[in-house]
Amino acid sequence: MAELFAQAATPTAGATNIPRKPNYDFERREREKAKAAESAKKAQAKADKRAAEQVTPDADQSGE
Repeated sequence: MAELFAQAATPTAGATNIPRKPNYDFERREREKAKAAESAKKAQAKADKRAAEQVTPDADQSGE
């Protein structure tokens, strides 16, 4: 009978059965932060492309 109590007292007996408490506000902020970073990355790429296109035609026209 002592063996039954020894098995129940192991520290990992119920640790995996307890679900974590959700932190909805933190998760929402993290999603918004990731979305904002992705939007900023796309906007920067678009601005760089637009700037490169403006420089190229000006150089071609001034050479004529």
